[in-house]
Formats: sequence, C-alpha cells, structure tokens
Amino acid sequence: MLSALILLPLLGSALIAFLPTKIEAKQTRLIALVVSVSVLVLNIVLGWRFNPELDQFQFSEYIPWVEWLGLNYHLGIDGLSLPLVFLNSLLTFIAVFSSSKSLRRPRFYYSMLLLLSAGAAGAFLAQDLLLFFLFYELEIIPLYFLIAIWGGQKRGYAAMKFLLYTTFSGILVLASFLGLVWLTGAESFDYEPLRSHSLSVTSQLLLLTPLLIGIFIKIPIFPFHTWLPDAHVEASTPISVLLAGVLLKLGTYALLRFAVGLFLEGWVVLAPWMAILAAISALYGASCAIAQKDMKKVVAYSSIAHMAYILLAASATTRLSISAAVFQMVSHGLISALLFLLVGVVYEKTGTRDVDSLRGLLNPEKGLPITGSLMILGAMASSGIPGMIGFISEFLVFRGSFPIFPVPTLFCLVGTGLTAVYFLLVINRVFFGRLTEKLSQLPPVRWTELVPAFVLTVLIVTFGLQPSWVVHWSEVQAVALLTGG
Repeated sequence: MLSALILLPLLGSALIAFLPTKIEAKQTRLIALVVSVSVLVLNIVLGWRFNPELDQFQFSEYIPWVEWLGLNYHLGIDGLSLPLVFLNSLLTFIAVFSSSKSLRRPRFYYSMLLLLSAGAAGAFLAQDLLLFFLFYELEIIPLYFLIAIWGGQKRGYAAMKFLLYTTFSGILVLASFLGLVWLTGAESFDYEPLRSHSLSVTSQLLLLTPLLIGIFIKIPIFPFHTWLPDAHVEASTPISVLLAGVLLKLGTYALLRFAVGLFLEGWVVLAPWMAILAAISALYGASCAIAQKDMKKVVAYSSIAHMAYILLAASATTRLSISAAVFQMVSHGLISALLFLLVGVVYEKTGTRDVDSLRGLLNPEKGLPITGSLMILGAMASSGIPGMIGFISEFLVFRGSFPIFPVPTLFCLVGTGLTAVYFLLVINRVFFGRLTEKLSQLPPVRWTELVPAFVLTVLIVTFGLQPSWVVHWSEVQAVALLTGG
C-alpha cells in the first residue's frame, strides 16, 4: 500500500508526460484528477487500517536495493508521518482541482504536479536515510519548473533562488547522514538500527549542526527564510498551496524524525538556543507580515511565524509538545492552503493583491462576499480563535512548551497576538469600506473556485471541535520518539 502512494502519482506523471500530442488539456486534467483522487482514497483506507496504539512502523516494505552503498528501499508509516501523508494527498487533489483550465503546456504542468506529490510522499514514508534524501531532493526539480514556467513576472529569479537554497539544504542533510553512518560504522542507512547508536554528545552536536541548518532552510527559520516570500509571490495559487501546506513540512518532519529521533542527547543540549531562535523567528515573521502590502506576502510571512511554533514545541521535547508539533503541521497546512486559495480568487477577479488598491470586497451585491467571509474565517483560524484548529494546535504547543521554556513561549504568544493584528489590517482594508468604482464590475466567482476552500473550512472547524481525531494518531509515537522506542 505504501509503494502505491508513491507509484500512483509517478505512473500518472509518466502517463501524462508521454500522452499523444493531440490530447486535449481537459483530458490531461481529468487524468491528474483521477490519479490524485485515487491516492486520496488509498490514504483514507490506510488511515482506517492504521493502529495508533502501536509505537512501531506499520505496513513496512523492505527490498534490498544498492547493498554495497547501504541503500535499501525501506518504507514504513507511523503516527508522525500518517497525518502528513494524508495532508499531501488532500492538498495535491485540491491543487489539481484548482489549477486553471487554460494552462500553457498542461501536460508538463500536471506531470510535474504529480511528480511533486510522489516526492513528498516518498520522503514521509522513507525509513532509509539515503532514500529519504533522494525523495527530499526529488521534489526540488518539479517545484523549480512549476515556479519558473507558470509563475509571475520574476519567476526566474524566485525559482533559481529556491533551487539554490533548497539544494544547499539537501547537501547539509546528506553530509550529516553520511557522517552518522561513518562514525557509527553502520552497514546501511536504515533508520531504526541507527537510532541505537552510542555516539558521544560531542559527536552528536558535530552531526546535528549541519543537519539543523539544512532543515532550517527548508522550514524555513530566520535567518534562512528569504527564499520563501519570493517563491510564494511568484508561484501560482495551486503551487503556493502545495509549497506552504506540504513542502515546508518536509523540514519540520525531518526536524522531529532525524534531529530529535537520531540525536536526542545533542538536541537537548541545543534545545534552549532552539527555543530562543523559535521566538525570534515567530516575532520576525509576524513583524514583517504587518509591513506588507501584498496579500500573498502577508500569508507567506505568516507561515514563517507559525512554522516557528513547531521548532518551539520540538525544543521542549515533552510528550505533549511533540504531539502538538505534529498537530501544528496539520493545522498550518490546512489554514495556509485556505488563505492562499482565497488570495488567489481575489487576484483572479480584481487583478491585484495590493491592499491599498482594494476596498469593500465584502459588498454583498457587487463584491466577493463569500470569498470575504471565508477569508475572515481563515484569518480567525490563523489567529487562534477558539473553535477552529489553529486555536487548539497553538494552545497545545504553548501548553507543552511553557513548563520547559517559559520566556520563549511568552514571546511566541506575542507572535500569535500579532497574527490578529496583520490579518485584521488586511481584512479591514480589503473587504470593508465602500467598494470603489473600479471594482464595481467584478467577474462572478464560479462554485468550482470555492469548493476547495469550503472543504478546507469544514476540516478546519471539524478538527478544531474534535482535535482528538488528529492528536491520537501521534500520541504513542511522541513517547517512542523521546524514549528511543
């Protein structure tokens, strides 16, 4: 079943790429939709059969591959990776569904989109460090093309910047993995045997440092964040959804799985500094978001702030904080996807994302009332209003982190307060007030443009009212991660 989560989008990507040239764009999109729905259904079946009470990897698949190199095709899934694999399949389907029907080069576009999904799924499922690295690097290629070809005016610059930053991230991660295998004398890159190493704290710190820098680039954490706003602004809406909702989670997943899971003693030594860095990144991201005039940049800098909460939770290394970190990944994925979708609708109908050029879009007759209402709900969820997933995820992060690092947690709480400030500024300027004459003849919003937003809204509210439906998947694994089980 796990291989199918990777092979289905891979085969779909290959099928679309080698379709006859006379095939219509509509048929290409239909194939991508069928593949993404199939993967989503398979994920639901997998979740139904998954036993959250077990602290071990389930549905494992192991095939010797390049034995002289220590590389094996080893897949597995546990409570840490299951929510992220599901998030990947859901947002891939939403990205395909939300893509424009009048795309240039649709075959290449949908082929790269499915390849991106396969790479992310493979990274979340890999139980071999070298296999993880291969998938970790694989997703760079399609995302580069998706930004460089279908992006905005400065797409070439943004795509190249993304490529350079994330390639350097991969090099650092690989260097850490190679060093671990070399120092332990292990015969392979299999994850579980490497967890039982007996390296000194000094050796762990030596390996942990490049690994953390590589991970911080991917998340991203200040000061390694500068590629993200450019990538988001130039990427199309569906690609921004995947970038924020899935690709950034490769960094936070690696943070928990490898930094904490493989180098726990070294991580504990660095944890106080990591908590301080999380507070700085949260405040920096929120402060930058307040100063932005582009709606998409506001959401992009908001992502930097909210991803820092995951670093704070990981730093605390308590059972509650680790579970909260996984929940925050899911929460941020859903909320950021919703916000980017809605910003995309506003841009599609008005031709601008400049908050100073927009006003009164909540007008019930001539504006975008449904889009505005959903945007307000998304802003409330991101600001941590009770009843939605953002509140419970951030509450769990702060509750799990405060006993260990009270001061950094309080600064992150200030960052949450600033979230309400910058989203209120955007909502007030863009959606309230009198609709200007220039915006009085907006094209109607089709129902297909809002269906993905409604789906995400339902999930945001449902998991906000029933957080245990997400938390229980990772509770047992959080203990296993901290105890070496």
